[in-house]
Amino acid sequence: MIVSKYKSSGKMKRNLGFWFDSLLITGRKTMGRASLSVLILLTIGFFFATYNLVAMIMHYRSVGKWADDDSDGQMFLDPVTEMPEDVKKAKNTKMPFHVALTATDAPYSKWQCRIMYYWYKKKKDLPGSEMGGFTRILHSGKPDNLMDEIPTTVVDPLPAGLDQGYVVLNRPWAFVQWLEKASIEEEYILMAEPDHVFINPLPNLARGGLPAAFPFFYIKPADHESIIRNYYPEEKGPVTNVDPIGNSPVIIKKELLERIAPTWMNISLKMKKDQETDKAFGWVLEMYAYAVASALHDVQHILRKDFMVQPPWDLATGKNFIIHYTYGCDYNLKGELTYGKIGQWRFDKRSYLGGPMPRNLALPPPGVPESVVTLVKMVNEATANIPNWDTE
Repeated sequence: MIVSKYKSSGKMKRNLGFWFDSLLITGRKTMGRASLSVLILLTIGFFFATYNLVAMIMHYRSVGKWADDDSDGQMFLDPVTEMPEDVKKAKNTKMPFHVALTATDAPYSKWQCRIMYYWYKKKKDLPGSEMGGFTRILHSGKPDNLMDEIPTTVVDPLPAGLDQGYVVLNRPWAFVQWLEKASIEEEYILMAEPDHVFINPLPNLARGGLPAAFPFFYIKPADHESIIRNYYPEEKGPVTNVDPIGNSPVIIKKELLERIAPTWMNISLKMKKDQETDKAFGWVLEMYAYAVASALHDVQHILRKDFMVQPPWDLATGKNFIIHYTYGCDYNLKGELTYGKIGQWRFDKRSYLGGPMPRNLALPPPGVPESVVTLVKMVNEATANIPNWDTE
């Protein structure tokens, strides 16, 4: 999947180098009879080429470290400067990562975790996977009825009232506790969520100490520079150092997360207390907090658009790795999206706040994108095979 105009800065340099060489050759051939106008044209050509190169560099610097997949041998290059040679090379050894997600003991969270864990087990040992162990970090403070089904560590919730009804604020605090008390064999951790479904075996997308993350179109630090500066001071660098990401999905070295997590927690709480920040960031506040915390620790992420798809906006699953079913999928019987209006056919996880969805959901009508069809089929397979599915 190509995520930028140039697959590597090397290719960019080669293309521009060829263009410069052509100008020089032309200049040499005509120098004997060159007029002033030819020299002026050469000068202008050099100017525009230099300007375009600088413009491209500034553009790519603003979007972070994009990476292409390695299916054609083009290995993970920063569009501004090439990554070190050891990063570009294909991995010779597996780098397993621990899959961790935070959860509550509410029925709504439980059924999502069961589906997620079902597909983790299905994909874990397939070729190409580097998934290691699995932990559900349960921040309810007490065990629940899934302890024997899903590997679980129980941690404490935030003190009463501190989350102000924003339950996601418990996520960074849960990770802080888990990292302190758990014995994690893997060097890397995937921070995942209950509404993730693994569609393809997931390799370790991190490279050379750089964590990998999914870029969210709605996380725009530069658009909120005045607010970001309250947490990321000017002396730390430009706001573009703050990646357009949340904490999930992210594959990161355990030692890096151990440094970032306490800062992530403190910034989340600080942002929630500030009315201007809380109003501006709303339900994605904790995502911004993770992005800022990472930047404060000088950690930037390789941005992988193929990390996951989000139906109904992403139409096909392709070679992507995760389906994130956070959005409702509403369609009429012609297969046309009716987003914002309840469709004649719909799939929305929020329709099942009080308990598990029924087995064997109706498939979408003809014309609905493949990503939605695949999601429903995968949910149906999981619910058909998970014992005692109707248990809350």
